[in-house]
Amino acid sequence: MNQEQALEILKRGHNVFLTGSPGAGKTFLLNKFIDYLRGTEKVVAVTASTGIAATHMNGVTLHSWSGLGIKEHVTDQEIRALIKRKYLFKRIRKTNVLIIDEVSMLKPSQFDAVDKICQYFKASFLPFGGMQVVLSGDFFQLPPIEKSGQVHFITESAAWKRLDVKVCYLQEQFRHNDKKLALLLQSIRENNIETSKALLAAGSAVLGAAAPKTATKLYTHNVDVDAINADELEKIPEEEIKYEMQSYGKQEVADVLKKSCLAPELLVLKKGAQVMFIKNNFDEGYVNGTQGKVIDFDAMGNPIIETLSGAKVSASKVSWRIEEEGKVLAEITQLPLRLAWAITVHKSQGMNLDAAQIDLSKCFIKGMGYVALSRLRSFEGLHVVGINDMAFCVNEEAVDLDSQLQQGSAQTLKLLGA
Repeated sequence: MNQEQALEILKRGHNVFLTGSPGAGKTFLLNKFIDYLRGTEKVVAVTASTGIAATHMNGVTLHSWSGLGIKEHVTDQEIRALIKRKYLFKRIRKTNVLIIDEVSMLKPSQFDAVDKICQYFKASFLPFGGMQVVLSGDFFQLPPIEKSGQVHFITESAAWKRLDVKVCYLQEQFRHNDKKLALLLQSIRENNIETSKALLAAGSAVLGAAAPKTATKLYTHNVDVDAINADELEKIPEEEIKYEMQSYGKQEVADVLKKSCLAPELLVLKKGAQVMFIKNNFDEGYVNGTQGKVIDFDAMGNPIIETLSGAKVSASKVSWRIEEEGKVLAEITQLPLRLAWAITVHKSQGMNLDAAQIDLSKCFIKGMGYVALSRLRSFEGLHVVGINDMAFCVNEEAVDLDSQLQQGSAQTLKLLGA
């Protein structure tokens, strides 16, 4: 299914699960649908399972929007207490369309709990009180882990079964058109470990291959990333220029936004620092994950970045917002940059990287290796310095579910006469 077909299904008001491999344009399509809805009289709530994902669409976490918080279950008594919160009651009662991004990290119990809350607030026994529910995600990404160590996706929830979800499986690829990389990622999605190892070893990403200095290092643990960035910045014998984040609006909401955003509250740069853009701005010539180096500072004190493609971009401060019913609840402003000698695999989700040096020798969860490898635009930019068998693994449940979703998408296409 292509984006135009999926958008038409969304416009028809169906409950939809939007999926596809990394780079298929899921977030782009969601933003397009959000823009469409805001031109109508419908009220849309933009949420995600994680704070980082929510910032990509100026939304909030589903847990915050619904009042569920950190709980996984909710009782009738707890919901009656939530209803007394006027802002929460008004928010949910007015919502016509609920968007939830990155649902792969949402537990079935949480999904059912939000469904129950919405039914109470809407005074309706229909799923989610009758709202149009639009879900997006890829079950090959990092999953929610139960205390037992088992993985359960929201497709096992009672709410999913009642929603009559129309699956839109996006087949286009906008991140890369590299056949070798596509074959590697597809073999991992099929849990074909031996084939994946062979494909990796046969390409330019030979284990231990030297990476260019501009390649971002991806690690599985924060401690490695923080140490590398601090050490590399210290090595540069240039003056430090500091940029502080500014925040506006409700402080408690702004604090949530700060924690969710990849932008640091204090960004310290020097001429020669390796950086990465962390927001999309097609007009200015960069996207989330564009890499480069600080080559100078302009008259306004903004850093001038030379990207790996040779383009020069003067980076000025941008904003991240949390909006509700068209009103800005909180806003933060900062340069859309972070130091990029190293970054964690977790924080790389959603990024497009030209080159990366990846250490997966401490990979500890299924899907982590896939997330890291799927950030790359090409096989040529992939340099692996360490890897273990876990890095080639994805959840068996995701493999089984993927074939079902592709069949479901073929059924959805029939609604368009395709």
